[in-house]
Amino acid sequence: MDESTFQAFDAELERLEEDSSAEIIPASEVAASERSPSELKPASVSDFSESLLARCRQCSWVFDPTTTIFTAGGENAHGAEEFRSLRSQLYRARKRQNLKSVLVSSAVSEEGRSFVAFNLAHVLALQPGCRVLLIDADLRTPRLHSAFGTNAHPGFSEYLLQQAAEFTIMQRGPTDGLFLIPAGRAVSGQTELIASGRLQSLIEQVESFFDWIILDSPPAIAVTDAALLSNSCDGVVLVVRSHSTPFDVVRKVREKFRSESLVGVVLNKIPTGALPKS
Repeated sequence: MDESTFQAFDAELERLEEDSSAEIIPASEVAASERSPSELKPASVSDFSESLLARCRQCSWVFDPTTTIFTAGGENAHGAEEFRSLRSQLYRARKRQNLKSVLVSSAVSEEGRSFVAFNLAHVLALQPGCRVLLIDADLRTPRLHSAFGTNAHPGFSEYLLQQAAEFTIMQRGPTDGLFLIPAGRAVSGQTELIASGRLQSLIEQVESFFDWIILDSPPAIAVTDAALLSNSCDGVVLVVRSHSTPFDVVRKVREKFRSESLVGVVLNKIPTGALPKS
């Protein structure tokens, strides 16, 4: 993104905050261009992928109802449509640039970063034949294992410490297309571990098996972890809490990432009264 794009974003963010009747882009149907690469692979390649992914730990996930929008018993209608719209936006961005690994970050804590990463991975995995890997790369306050109702380790930290291989830290559950790498056990020296380059190795090892790789991260202002993680990812999605995150903080956090890597901003926790009525 160039500076004019950032200026346009600043203006639009201010408009959304000030104008409670601002239009929210409706979700579009999953188009033919959104077909997952998994659907297009030869059978022999698909079988090989399945044999390797079978080495992942099979888990019985119990999703946290306060985190998930997409559940077996139904879904939050408005929230689900917004995540489908975000999915469509990512597919449109993929037409303009190489985009498979996406870091979900925010300026500060409590902006809904893990919530967005969790539900974005879910909505992507709802597509037939689409495989999604969700990585909890927040080694400071990991949350995704709780959202999945599963163990936090072995996970990402064990891989960074070279104590576990990529498929031994990966979980698969009852959802066919969704896979999880939890954060792993608590460690010190998180920034140094992330800077080791092992994340790049992990992505290179597993990216051919997945259509999307989504990473959750710590807040970007307080620590450098998110900026380091972004160096191994194709794109960054920023989560901004409506009527909470100051504009100068948003402008500051965008400078933490390569301008070309920022693919979108999610305005989260919009007051119910500001949402358009169906």
